Amino acid sequence: MPGSRTRRSLLAATAITLLAALAVPAANANAVPENAVAGSLVLVGGGLKADNKAVYGEIINRAGGSSARIGVLTAASVPASRDPHADDPDRCSNSACNGAYYASLFKQHGAAEAQWVPIDLDHIANADSDTVVAQVNSMTGFFFGGGDQYRYVTTLLHGDGHTDSKVLAAIRAKLAAGAVIAGSSAGAQIMGGRDMVTGGESYQALRDGSAPGYFDDPTRLGHLPAGGFGFVHSGLLDTHTGAYGREGRALRLASDTGHTRVYGLEENTALIIDRPGTPTETATVKGTQGLAVLDLRQARTRTTTAGWSLSGARYTYLTDGDRYFPQTWQALPAPGKHPLTAATDTPVPANTDVFHSPDNTSGRPYSLLGTAQALVATRTQRTATAHTFETGPRFTVTLTRTTKRSAWVGNSPSGPATLIGLTIAIAPH
Repeated sequence: MPGSRTRRSLLAATAITLLAALAVPAANANAVPENAVAGSLVLVGGGLKADNKAVYGEIINRAGGSSARIGVLTAASVPASRDPHADDPDRCSNSACNGAYYASLFKQHGAAEAQWVPIDLDHIANADSDTVVAQVNSMTGFFFGGGDQYRYVTTLLHGDGHTDSKVLAAIRAKLAAGAVIAGSSAGAQIMGGRDMVTGGESYQALRDGSAPGYFDDPTRLGHLPAGGFGFVHSGLLDTHTGAYGREGRALRLASDTGHTRVYGLEENTALIIDRPGTPTETATVKGTQGLAVLDLRQARTRTTTAGWSLSGARYTYLTDGDRYFPQTWQALPAPGKHPLTAATDTPVPANTDVFHSPDNTSGRPYSLLGTAQALVATRTQRTATAHTFETGPRFTVTLTRTTKRSAWVGNSPSGPATLIGLTIAIAPH
């Protein structure tokens, strides 16, 4: 289910009261945790289509193929008691209804069994039910649906201590033993560690910065210091990255909270992480779009009367079949891809809405990725600039090619290119 730009106020007050207790230090943002796991994660940036055989098939294969048993968790959705269409199977959009939807899809794609795990805001006690734990223990894989990631915090984690419920502890143990855990949109976001994003738009993030909290204002960049489930520690996670232009907010949040890497997940495309948290952790991209990797190791920021600025960050965009090695920061194009030779003298088109502003009612003519792709295709420019739709200040984004080999393509010239190591800078004007 695609994530929403709107924040649900029914959870905001509860979330904010927890923040002080949940705060954690910013040091060692990408450190490998002691309790490393041996399983795998399949994380989708939202918008997972029912006919995406590649991603559903990946989850099922990792869960045992034709013997796969998938547990579906949809606690990020509203419960039936808050769905005015709960009794209408054609219009319902609540946790039980969405759980049945995904369970049916997994069976259609070849799983032997798929069941809704009955936990939501109406059934929080089930998170510590021995009966539900037994159901979880009978599963070979898990899928977390979209909605609002804070509902997963509310239902599967305990209070100020941010400790596991019995069900989450059982799922964590299954992952450690080699199970696959998948999620889309909020279901992917919750897999992250500290400083999980709770909302915000890129322009307001660049202008105002981030704050711990969960805010009614959907444009305000908020984060939960204690984070989500902590299955991913090698970088921050963000979802719907290209569709909603979230690269700006991701860079600002990472900078503000001391992270040096962000994985920007795209819609209907999976980031597959094997052995998360171990020295041999690897990531692979599967799908029709890609994965943005933002590297802030050499990034520098400053704030003046004109506003906040960043320089020295790096932007990598990986596509189907590409691999990434977090421990060495190495990106490896998929076998069969070859370096793209710039073959046009066409200048990079003007871009006046680099982060897909929701205020741009004329449409979304361009994006950060669009500018990057045009830059690597032309022989006439080493740098390209793009601008935010909003002014006061208007932010300029500058992309720079650092090597001749900055893009790779496969056999299909219409497919998205792999981009490695462009530098990115942001400055107010």
